[in-house]
Amino acid sequence: MTASPPDPTLAHWQAQTAARRAQHLYRQSRVNPAAENAGQVFNSNDYLGLMRHPALAAALAEGAQRWGTGSGGSHLISGHTAAHQALDDALAAWFAPHIAQAAALSFSTGYMANLALLTGLADGDTTIFADKLNHASLIDGALLARAQTQCQLRRYPHADYAALERQLQACSSAHKLIVTDGVFSMDGDIVDLPRLLQLAEQYQAWVLMDDAHGIGTLGTQGMGGQGCVAHFGLSQAQRLCVVATFGKGAGCAGAAIIAPAPVVEWLTQAARPYIYTTASSPAMAHALQASVALMQGHEGQMRREQLGLVIHAFRGQMQAALPSMNPAWHLLPSDTAIQPLVVGDNATALALADGLQRAGFAVSAIRPPTVPVGTARLRFTLSAAHQAEDVAALVQALQSVAAGLSGL
Repeated sequence: MTASPPDPTLAHWQAQTAARRAQHLYRQSRVNPAAENAGQVFNSNDYLGLMRHPALAAALAEGAQRWGTGSGGSHLISGHTAAHQALDDALAAWFAPHIAQAAALSFSTGYMANLALLTGLADGDTTIFADKLNHASLIDGALLARAQTQCQLRRYPHADYAALERQLQACSSAHKLIVTDGVFSMDGDIVDLPRLLQLAEQYQAWVLMDDAHGIGTLGTQGMGGQGCVAHFGLSQAQRLCVVATFGKGAGCAGAAIIAPAPVVEWLTQAARPYIYTTASSPAMAHALQASVALMQGHEGQMRREQLGLVIHAFRGQMQAALPSMNPAWHLLPSDTAIQPLVVGDNATALALADGLQRAGFAVSAIRPPTVPVGTARLRFTLSAAHQAEDVAALVQALQSVAAGLSGL
């Protein structure tokens, strides 16, 4: 039998993969050897340490016993159970102090929620204004909205609200959507949400905020934990839609859009990622109700306080240790659980992450295109599950790995 000629398309994909490897940009999934020891995991988004909370495990099991493991259909056909409705109601009540006429629409993932929000709200007479450091799901949502509706897309330099205002002033579209992260996932800084809402009011725009990394971790007053809206003490915001995701601070999975009721009503009619997919597991929706109760209660407040202590300890010890490691490396100015150490080149970031893994610590190297070229970094994510001795051991291990690199 004559051998088939090489497939040129497959060869192209293989060459692309080889080029990524040569540039130290190759990605792969690894089994996390530290996953069973929370004190050694510094690349998890389990910010409040709720992922293994017995109350959430019990609620998940209870939900599975009551409703089974799957929903069996889309929300608008047969998949919307009492568990889903109770979750939407609980989320609306949680955000009611901060968002006018708050209502909620739940999704399987934050990525789906962001696609739904942008494609559901944009039309041909819309301009989307997007921060250049927005998460990939917001970027993809904006690009998909543009492809579907021929809306306009403008990107403004990160956190440059003067540049955003100039774009708003020059815009003649009937509908304007300002799209932003709440806590930026790779830098750890917090959006100036009051400033964006002031611009939205002034220029008749709406703010769409993905608060994936703020939910549970920010907001200490009253019910607390609602992320950026609570952090800034917003009251009855009129022009705001929030995407809350639950695979991070909530310790579970899924997401929701929380917005004024007329917006949620329209998204139910127009958001294809909501209409045309199977609803998430009702067992997870039941577990999420327990998570919301934990985050907004006394235990959630105590865990946020513990997280604050861990952040303070980490930054203090890292700032003291950095001069002896490499004066070119720098810790970005973040007060959140996301603590990035910028080291510059891809190979160094990989070598540091590999060295820390050998020492028993799970830390991720973040490289382009996730971050700009020349800003490869270690992204440390901190948790209320960490103790002071965990942070001290991590910093000591990093010093040892850095010393080994400098001696090569």
